[in-house]
Amino acid sequence: MALNFCNNNSLSAITSIPAAISGGALNLISTTTASSSSSVSITSGIDSTYKEYILKFIDIHPQTDGKNFTFQGSTDGGSSYGVNITSTNFVNNHAEDGSDTNFYYYTAHDLAQSTNYQYLSDYTVNDNDASACGTLHIFDPSNTTFVKHFVAQFTNMYKPAYSNRTFCGGYFNTTSAINALDFKFNSGNIDSGVIKLYGVS
Repeated sequence: MALNFCNNNSLSAITSIPAAISGGALNLISTTTASSSSSVSITSGIDSTYKEYILKFIDIHPQTDGKNFTFQGSTDGGSSYGVNITSTNFVNNHAEDGSDTNFYYYTAHDLAQSTNYQYLSDYTVNDNDASACGTLHIFDPSNTTFVKHFVAQFTNMYKPAYSNRTFCGGYFNTTSAINALDFKFNSGNIDSGVIKLYGVS
């Protein structure tokens, strides 16, 4: 990324700015809409073009009550999913009536050299007005020297009347390129929702 500088050294003395400020842009690659989908796979657009990819999940609604939204990666373009993951996961939540608050490490949702799907959100209810929303960052997925790190934050309606926040981070323990991702609830379909894939320039 090229650095652009103003031609003065203090804010009060700035008389002009560079013609263009480059870097840090989110470039939309694809938009996928789920509709009674058993899973949603992103099998194109994740390559060496960008060093970081961001996925945004908008109103992911489960068909089945109380399920967890999950993901896994692929090194073969989506023919199979099951890369070794090591991860960490913690959660905080708050009842609508203020009667209960929790903050805890979620041992059941972390992975240690596992090919299971990684949990991104916890126990999303399927009330008509309920959903999960969040962001997932994947770093340098085409690099063939290092493992592939990811970090995610999700919020969802938990139980009948809780706001729930899940924080997750980890890595795909492979030096092969990660070139596809798969998303699903741990049971039941994705009733509806939108997934947007961006590259960070």
